[in-house]
Amino acid sequence: MKLAERFIASTPPFFSKVRNIGLILTAISGALIGIPALPLIVAKIAGYLAVAGTVMTGVSQAAVDEEGG
Repeated sequence: MKLAERFIASTPPFFSKVRNIGLILTAISGALIGIPALPLIVAKIAGYLAVAGTVMTGVSQAAVDEEGG
């Protein structure tokens, strides 16, 4: 299966939920990084959340439901 086919194929329900959680984490971290009045440690944690959310989203999107599709 080629990479493009893998990203177009249907995603299992569990990984769809993981993908949505990753997108939420990335959005929250982006909002936190954009606030200049927060302490440096909060911005650093938000950066880690951004990386974690991005990885969660990418990995879960690559999961394929071969039975359903």
